Amino acid sequence: MERACSFHTNKLFFVHHAWRIIKYFMKHTLIVLLFILIELPLFAGEVLKFDFGSGKTMKGYTRVDQKSVYTPEKGFGFDKTDAPKAERYTKDPLLGDACCSDKAFFFSVKLPEGDYRIKLILGNAEKSSTTYIRAESRRLFFENQRTSAGEFKTVSFTTNIRNTQINNEEFVKIKPRENGKADWDEKLTLEFNGSAPSVCALEIEPINNAITVFLCGNSTVVDQDNEPWCGWGQMIPRFFDDRVSIANYAESGESANTFMNAGRLKKLMTKIKPGDYVFIEFGHNDQKQTGPNIGPFTSYKENLRKYIQQTREKQAIPVLVTPVNRRSFDENGQIVNTLKEYPDAVRQLASEEKVTLIDLNAMSKVLYEVWGPEKSIKAFVHYPANTFPNQPTPLADNTHFNAYGGYEIAKCVVHGICTSLPELAVYLRSDVQTFNPANPDPVESFYMPPSPFVELQKPDGN
Repeated sequence: MERACSFHTNKLFFVHHAWRIIKYFMKHTLIVLLFILIELPLFAGEVLKFDFGSGKTMKGYTRVDQKSVYTPEKGFGFDKTDAPKAERYTKDPLLGDACCSDKAFFFSVKLPEGDYRIKLILGNAEKSSTTYIRAESRRLFFENQRTSAGEFKTVSFTTNIRNTQINNEEFVKIKPRENGKADWDEKLTLEFNGSAPSVCALEIEPINNAITVFLCGNSTVVDQDNEPWCGWGQMIPRFFDDRVSIANYAESGESANTFMNAGRLKKLMTKIKPGDYVFIEFGHNDQKQTGPNIGPFTSYKENLRKYIQQTREKQAIPVLVTPVNRRSFDENGQIVNTLKEYPDAVRQLASEEKVTLIDLNAMSKVLYEVWGPEKSIKAFVHYPANTFPNQPTPLADNTHFNAYGGYEIAKCVVHGICTSLPELAVYLRSDVQTFNPANPDPVESFYMPPSPFVELQKPDGN
């Protein structure tokens, strides 16, 4: 009997303490879940709303003030540089306060890959503002957005976020220089730049109905992370409205075959959907390859044909882009064709496969020759010593663009879209004007505030 009572007592003791343990874990699991709900506001399909400033927070919005510093655990906040000032002017919970500065600041949100529509309210209740907006690796979306005191402006655009995962076993083989690059991380990063950037509110909406334009290419196309380098692919988002998302998969040093070998095309094909576009521009690095059957009308064409075939298999639209010229002039001020037969191979392939062609090679020749040997320097990475911190020697690069050059080359591509892809051109913004490569924007009228980060090493494939 005693043994039975002892067994019964021990059993009650075990049940009692087991229940205490279960309640403990239930309680703390609930606390953890509540913490996640508070700190990580994104769930599938949810629109994230952020209210910037030190005043009262608008209902349904998450407060962002000077103390909102990004951590992976928190999932949102100011990033990369010091937080801007968080100010309050009136009692209006959304427009009566703002975060503003006299220099660039960054705001990041932890998000899964996909397309997102970004809506921003810019302006300030008490003073004027000037804001330039870039995202991820310096993709330009809006420039020179000016508001006077008490004036507000709402802008929206769509951007693409990706990671390196192709499937459960494969990942894109990114280069060491890409480690830490904003295009490949786990978050959306917005850059607010200009003489007086000011942000009142931000909304982020996951969407799946945007037309995605994928870019495949090399360093002339890539989103360059740091000043003073710039690919045309990071400037072209500025010209489209929020129904189009530009997904720039280009990378410095890549040729048509190495791009595929790294898994970049395979990754792209996991995200593409019917009706999307794939713009394909290679040649600069392909022409450096040697060996049996290596050349413009053999290996190069066959590699490009694979892009066309895979794109069509996904019921998407391939677009061939001839490689942009290098800055190389002869004694008569005419461009030297350093790319040899590679542009002709692209033209031939476009004819054979009945693919839309944007002849960037021909347009850039016109553009450079209008500029001439002297003015064209202003479009490339040519800077005297000590222009940038820790730059003891001059930079002289005749392949890679600065912001002005990338902007003008992007306009050439937009001109090609207007001419050859009218069904895509309908999504250009209303302020996009007709561009003629023979009449480029004067460099004196161009201004783009530099991002605060500089890289003096030349991109791969120079």
